[in-house]
Amino acid sequence: MGVRNYLIEGLSGAGKTTVAEELQRRGHHVVHGDRQFAYYGDPETGAPLDWPAFDSENDKVAWGYRHWIWPVERVKALIADRGHPISFFCGGSRNRHHFIALFDRVFVLEADAATLNRRLAARPADVFGGKPVERAFNTRLHASGDNDPGNAIRIDATAPLADVVDAILAACQPQSGG
Repeated sequence: MGVRNYLIEGLSGAGKTTVAEELQRRGHHVVHGDRQFAYYGDPETGAPLDWPAFDSENDKVAWGYRHWIWPVERVKALIADRGHPISFFCGGSRNRHHFIALFDRVFVLEADAATLNRRLAARPADVFGGKPVERAFNTRLHASGDNDPGNAIRIDATAPLADVVDAILAACQPQSGG
């Protein structure tokens, strides 16, 4: 939905929603991918999936993580719409490989495991991270680096919110020179 489109990713508790809300407060166009259109589906085909039966809560959390996706065609259509000078897509999806190359830049909000756990522990039990098993999964994911999209600009999400957003906006400025 922008002439320039940016993806803001990070683990649960890194601050994606908080950053998105601050960007909106500052007048920027934001797509809350996790809130607006994420669903559980096949990361390759996009087909919606029903929750299977699980042997453990750990298996359930891992399955949910692996199947949290965005509708590829909708994301592509939003990126193709040039109705805003800048659009920020905030959230995470396990099928980002189908559309990540369409973004002008990708940002990853980073925080240490203790900060992530503290933030998640403050969530209600019905929001991801509010349960100990979900925090444990997030800690394992943090340690493994398996959520890392690669060529992203890393942003220290433990800094004050204004500094985090300022760093993102500074990196979005067109490069001069030639």
